[in-house]
Amino acid sequence: MNETYRNNLFDRLFIWLFTHKMARTLGMQVKLAGYEGFVELSQQIIGGRNAAEQQEAVAAVLKSLVPGPVLQMIRTLFSPTQLVCELNAWFATVLFEWLVGPCEVTEVEVIGKNGKLRKQKSGVHIRKCRYLESSGCVGTCINLCKLPTQEFFCRDFGIPLTMTPNFTDLSCEMVFGQIPPPLETESAYTQPCLAERCPIAKPKASFCPSISRL
Repeated sequence: MNETYRNNLFDRLFIWLFTHKMARTLGMQVKLAGYEGFVELSQQIIGGRNAAEQQEAVAAVLKSLVPGPVLQMIRTLFSPTQLVCELNAWFATVLFEWLVGPCEVTEVEVIGKNGKLRKQKSGVHIRKCRYLESSGCVGTCINLCKLPTQEFFCRDFGIPLTMTPNFTDLSCEMVFGQIPPPLETESAYTQPCLAERCPIAKPKASFCPSISRL
């Protein structure tokens, strides 16, 4: 059974802004209102696009949200120090709860510049991802959330980010300051469809066919 979410005014504003920015950037139309419209629009992105094209479409939307000069300033002035990573984790819990549901900052271990492990509060635990629960699709999670978000923070913000979704309980772990490993080395790469949730699932496939294979 899906969770029941109550969107406050802040949530509704962000859902509207993000959905219409996505629709305008990609030249699409929003048919449904609220969060359902956001999910429906993301499903439109999947249609007729391969995995790489899906990721590129979302990357274009993410870049359109932040002016180029601002991204350049962030990359120039803010190196991924412990403080910067911890602030990003905190901001993520404040700004994106509307997208992923309840989440909290956690303490994690990352490798510092000296090559040694250090503990810092730059992790985010998403208890049950609202987006994954609503879409029900492994490929949507990987192609429209995990990979483009990691790439956006790593390349455009200059802040490493690793996202590790759990397709059993629909939770997710985000770690700012940790360089993401190649997808083919992660368990998500061989994750089968969520047959009871995904509308386009192929239950007999050994892995989600929407994920790009090497």
